[in-house]
Amino acid sequence: MSTFSIETQSLRRVFNLDRMARKRGEKQLVALEDINLEVRPGELFGLLGPNGAGKTTTIRILCTLLSPTSGKALIEGLDVEKDVWRVRRIINSVSGGDSCGYGVLTSRENLRLFTELYGIPWKVAAPRVDEMLKVVGLDRFDGVRTNKLSTGWRQRLNFARGFTTDPKVLFLDEPTVGLDVTSALDVRKFVKKWMGEHPDATILLTTHYMAEADEMCDRLAIIDKGRVQACDTPAKLKRLVQKETTLELTLDGTQAIPPEWKDLPGVVRLSHSIDAIARTTGLHALLATADASGELIRAVALGGRRLVDLKTVQPTLEDVFLKLTGRRLGEEVKEVQ
Repeated sequence: MSTFSIETQSLRRVFNLDRMARKRGEKQLVALEDINLEVRPGELFGLLGPNGAGKTTTIRILCTLLSPTSGKALIEGLDVEKDVWRVRRIINSVSGGDSCGYGVLTSRENLRLFTELYGIPWKVAAPRVDEMLKVVGLDRFDGVRTNKLSTGWRQRLNFARGFTTDPKVLFLDEPTVGLDVTSALDVRKFVKKWMGEHPDATILLTTHYMAEADEMCDRLAIIDKGRVQACDTPAKLKRLVQKETTLELTLDGTQAIPPEWKDLPGVVRLSHSIDAIARTTGLHALLATADASGELIRAVALGGRRLVDLKTVQPTLEDVFLKLTGRRLGEEVKEVQ
């Protein structure tokens, strides 16, 4: 029996491109390159990366929906290629953009259908279905067809579906996408409660929200361009930038940031965001030393921009991600060619 709930060994996945891409000289797309992960039972493990980094490809392989080009993936010691049906009995997945079921069925009917597909007797599944409907607030829509629910409520049903089968390993791929702040908070609370009640279960979470990953994950891996860039606890990852200084600057106007600012002495990473309503630009600067802030502020003044606000902040997972990948989590990335 494996000591890991989830294990990947030199996992690689290559996609052949269509004829138009080949005409442009692009022969293949490497989505994953030498991915090695070891997730222990009872862990809530996070996978962070921008769109196109390889997160969803990794999850699809682990869920037996996609075969690796090379390497191996194991769930509870079972090979996802050789032991497909044994793996599927012990896993479940929730994706933020997935359909929640059949629109002509009610929420309860959809959840019952999914438990029956897993071969779970209704007398066992019924209490779980009742609990999950209450957890996500869908008990108030008893008898209402799913196609009459809003997008947010359908996403709650999608989330509930993942837990009704009582999985050994659960994959949550952007589970709070489409939820309001209160609903997302309720989801996080329930996940932590469920993990406490299922000490041998394992959850692999992908998220675009750094605060969510920091709050929930025991350990996490940062993946970029199909490779794992770092893997550790949130606290230890933040130590990678603890010796550096993080500044948040607010500048007037929405003009483009001169590229030479990124090359100033002492600037490790520099990213920006535009607030079109306030007509300001936010600069997030990771600096090698506190003294480097003077160079950056002088460059701002010489560039004719007015400094509206300036503050030093504690390092976050966003800073770690910025240092390792050169961009913020929400930025798009092209896969490795």
